[in-house]
Amino acid sequence: MELFADYHTHTKHSHGKGKVLDNVAQAELIGLDEIAISDHGPGHMFGIGIKNLVVLDQIRSEIEASMQVHSNVQVKLGVEANVTSIHGDIDVSAEYIGKLDLLLVGLHLMVKPEQWLDGVNRTMMHCLRGLTPGLKRKTRLLNTEAIVNAVYRHPIDIITHPGHRFNIDSRELARACAARNTAFEINTSHKNMTIELIELAANEGVKFVIGSDAHHPSRVGDFKYGIDLAKKAGLTPDLVINAKR
Repeated sequence: MELFADYHTHTKHSHGKGKVLDNVAQAELIGLDEIAISDHGPGHMFGIGIKNLVVLDQIRSEIEASMQVHSNVQVKLGVEANVTSIHGDIDVSAEYIGKLDLLLVGLHLMVKPEQWLDGVNRTMMHCLRGLTPGLKRKTRLLNTEAIVNAVYRHPIDIITHPGHRFNIDSRELARACAARNTAFEINTSHKNMTIELIELAANEGVKFVIGSDAHHPSRVGDFKYGIDLAKKAGLTPDLVINAKR
């Protein structure tokens, strides 16, 4: 299996180490046809996310400039948005969703909630989830409700690292993603996906993306782990949207 694009890369605009131009240069160096700059959304606190949504306009300008230098690579503007409420709100407005080429969404810690009480409830449940079976079940329900609601409310292209750090009902999420044509990411940084989870999602009709989640330019296009896992799970190139046919 050969991949032509890396749709999950970060830069200094959020939690990454390099510039847009650095990621694009690496993509061209290793022979990728496409790359997306998909920095963390502004709801991610403590300097992890972009400062505000206006930064996306600056990233777009840098993308256009980078393609003047590296004309062999098509560069897309994305964002890795955060789910900010149980109702499926995300930290990217409809206006800016319309400016994006790709919308990636994931469940993350240290995210500013839509409402304070909602945030406290979700954070406390997550931190205390191991104390009793009841809290574990409640946490799973809340996490699943939040991400599934997000899938149905927004035109999400990719769910990033599904299940990483957050206990969710993977089958329910897979069914929502299949209905909405939203891909599951096989993330080669967090490595949380299993063969069983891939098979479950594929059986529900989900397609996949293999992404590096690169936070340094040197990791752009680092796909080996994901390709090996996809092959072990029996995925064919037609089920991986960034795979060459």
